[in-house]
Amino acid sequence: MERDRHKPRLLELQSAAGNGRCADCGQPDPEWASYKLGIFICLNCSGIHRNLPEISKVKSLQLDFWESNLIEFMKKHGNLCAKAKYEAKVPPYYYIPQSHDCLVLKEQWIRAKYEREEFVATQVCQDPCSAGSHEGFLWKRGRESKYFQKRRFLLSAREGVMKYYTKEAKGPKATISIENLNAMFQTEKIQHAHGLQITYNADGQTRNLFVYHESGKEIVDWFNAIRAARYHYLKTTFPTVPESELIPRITRNYVKEGYMQKTGPKQKEAFKLRWFCLDSQERNLTYFKNPL
Repeated sequence: MERDRHKPRLLELQSAAGNGRCADCGQPDPEWASYKLGIFICLNCSGIHRNLPEISKVKSLQLDFWESNLIEFMKKHGNLCAKAKYEAKVPPYYYIPQSHDCLVLKEQWIRAKYEREEFVATQVCQDPCSAGSHEGFLWKRGRESKYFQKRRFLLSAREGVMKYYTKEAKGPKATISIENLNAMFQTEKIQHAHGLQITYNADGQTRNLFVYHESGKEIVDWFNAIRAARYHYLKTTFPTVPESELIPRITRNYVKEGYMQKTGPKQKEAFKLRWFCLDSQERNLTYFKNPL
């Protein structure tokens, strides 16, 4: 078939250095490509690229017909070339999503790279997250109720805290030290595509805030601003520790979460269903009455 005539050349290009994993999320053996950017990408990321028609055009390596001029374009470019251009100035604190991460992280990473060109070498505008400061409104789930209410949040790396307010005229409802602040996307648990869980310690207890923002860009900006604040804290507190060891400690996801049956310490109580969270980095196993 005419469609299969160039397939060997495509597969040869796919196996070249840098092209064996998705250019955006690292998924192995990508079977799609953006012939406008010259990159090899996975099926999931190709769906995001389809929503950027002015910037990216996608084809399947297996199912679509490839003209010889498009193959030559792919040969001259490729993932390593695109990485050198579009990821030249990615800040060390900026979270680069992997294939298992939620859609909003991957979408905003792709948009930041190709649509907004935030990380190209010629970019002179400072990343708004770089100072580890951010201010704005987030929808926060009530502690007693299941409803989300709009709350003002303030993050300041200079002060070393994150605060949120219930009313403009009053002081902060909570002041959270950046020292023990963590953030992770929990879209399924919160049941929102932009759901973010903020965890911290207070009075010897683990506290959780469940928040979201209508804008995917804004919630990812919050996440990376928290990471920037944590990065500045770690660099200041542990100046001799190599950066390669600090980066994984900026934020973290739980290794495992789920329900287990638990009884009391004397084993005389009936077993009750509790939600457990395993945090390997902090060597903690915590449990709650329910996921939220």
